[in-house]
Amino acid sequence: MKVPIRLKPAAAAAVAAAAATVVVTALATPAFASTTKATWSGYSGASHAVFVQTDAASGNHVVAYHRAADGALSPAGSYPTGGLGGVLGGSVVDHTASQGSPTYDPWHSLLYAVNAGSNTVSVFAVSGDQLALRQVLGSGGTFPVSVAVHGDLVYVVNALNGGSLQGYRVLGGLLAPLPGSSRAPGLNPAASPQFTNTPGQVAFTPDGSRLIVTTKANGNDIDVFDVGFGGRLSAAPVVNSEPGTVPFAISFDAYGHLVIAEAGPNAVATFTISGHGTLTALDAVGTGQAATCWVAPAGSFLFASSAGSAAESGFTDAADGQLTLLGATATDAGTVDASAAAGGQFLYVQTGGSGIVDEYAVGAGGALSQQGEVTVPDAVGGEGIVAF
Repeated sequence: MKVPIRLKPAAAAAVAAAAATVVVTALATPAFASTTKATWSGYSGASHAVFVQTDAASGNHVVAYHRAADGALSPAGSYPTGGLGGVLGGSVVDHTASQGSPTYDPWHSLLYAVNAGSNTVSVFAVSGDQLALRQVLGSGGTFPVSVAVHGDLVYVVNALNGGSLQGYRVLGGLLAPLPGSSRAPGLNPAASPQFTNTPGQVAFTPDGSRLIVTTKANGNDIDVFDVGFGGRLSAAPVVNSEPGTVPFAISFDAYGHLVIAEAGPNAVATFTISGHGTLTALDAVGTGQAATCWVAPAGSFLFASSAGSAAESGFTDAADGQLTLLGATATDAGTVDASAAAGGQFLYVQTGGSGIVDEYAVGAGGALSQQGEVTVPDAVGGEGIVAF
């Protein structure tokens, strides 16, 4: 059965042009671990590393960890983003209420991180578990919360003032705003509380032909834009209405199905996407937990984070998109984003209650076995993690 669709009215006005670019040429000095600056002759890409965004309102950082062969993490550096974190109204352990706030670009060995409190995006060059801040530039809107990348094309979704999208091109290891790429989803800017009524994530489909935005409770929609010539989006999205589901985080399974974490029924749902941008629902299975908002792949498994229950729920899915719940594993308080490393052998779960990252080994049947934990400095309420 196809999900009901409707088209939103055209946006009232285009988002303002991106703010001026600031290029940073010096390597940021780690705040802990070694204080010796690295010699940077090129970017080798991320390897044996976990990067965690703090989203601290006093000064955002990306904290780096080295991943040992057994999955254990050790501090590798803390890098200022050159911007500020932000806190959405009503949030407790999830201050940006989003997934994909830091995003890794494997084509260019770059890490993009949002600075929600200063309306900017930071660009880091990546080599192993080390970072070099290259650029800080405007997000094209207010309160950026998520970044998506495909090839040379990057899009940022801003959360406030009804939401907005801004596109960029990667040129010489830096981002350049893409003229004519701004789009306004047309959400209700007055809806409250903010943390449940702002966009949850922006993501490309695996082939890069479409860009997807979730609106959470502000419409309960999954918006699908066509990506056209030059990387510009269709004037308006196809709006797939999902009443009462609060669609939050976006992922894709091994079969290419769209996977959505739904905070309304506390479930994980799978869909196919037609050539016209409409979604067809395949399956939806509840986690049995509270505030299920994030979902991440790990090998052949999917793992959903539930902030209200301090739990990580595992799933398998089949070629037809049917899901099977494997059970739940307890985490530290405020379970938010997660990311897998080493082909799905390890899962790293960010928890916002005390700013802790829980380290798990993923068993053959999808069972999680905790290997340890690290406390990320100044990361209470922080969201955003990528692992390699």
